[in-house]
Amino acid sequence: MANHAEASSYTAGAHRGMFNLAWGLVATMLSVLWTAPCAIAAAIAATMGRQHAVTLISRAWARVIIRVCGIKVQIEGLENLAGLKSFILVANHQSFFDIFAVTAFMPGEPRFVAKKELLKIPVIGYAMQHGGHVIIDRDAGGQAIRKAIQIIRSGLDICVFAEGHRFNDNRVHEFEDGAAWLAILSKLPAVPMSISGSGLIFPRRAKVVTPGCAMRMTIGKPIATEAMRSADRTELTRRLEEAVRATFTTEV
Repeated sequence: MANHAEASSYTAGAHRGMFNLAWGLVATMLSVLWTAPCAIAAAIAATMGRQHAVTLISRAWARVIIRVCGIKVQIEGLENLAGLKSFILVANHQSFFDIFAVTAFMPGEPRFVAKKELLKIPVIGYAMQHGGHVIIDRDAGGQAIRKAIQIIRSGLDICVFAEGHRFNDNRVHEFEDGAAWLAILSKLPAVPMSISGSGLIFPRRAKVVTPGCAMRMTIGKPIATEAMRSADRTELTRRLEEAVRATFTTEV
């Protein structure tokens, strides 16, 4: 279903003064330096099976990066998560700051669906593989599916960026059906969430953060999946995409 045509970056607000440029350079370097010890600590915690410790380390990592970069994160609709023990969060994807914001501020034990190529990154890959993230490995077949469902049912909250990869053209693209498929197999509620404004902060292929910006995460009402079958994933994908589009905004 996904449209893999890469969209061109939008350039609104791209003009920056010398102060913002210097801030962006320093913030980017500090974020990279901060990532190294956090990844090591998360890898150690993951090896010991301390999943909650992994969450706490990840939150500290993400919150420091957001603060250093001066990013204001607005969250709406948290009341829609009340009473949910675990869920599949389904969102659009514009920037690495989507990951930082979800990790820093979403309640519960947030983890992500990630491509197996990320496992090649030293330390970070190990921390992801053992830290409760769902790794997509089509070559592993049924084994990978069983592991993914085991992780999802363990009480962790899984975030899926349903467009397949990042788009920073300030619009929502067609969703793939993988998020709906995981929600139906795990029988967990699928929660739509739009992410607006993050594409300007750190666009695809950018080397330096644009500091002092704002982004918004709007959480929609959960969609129950207990009675759904695999054949319902197309309809569920459509409902999730429509819900995200309904709350997405081009200006934050």
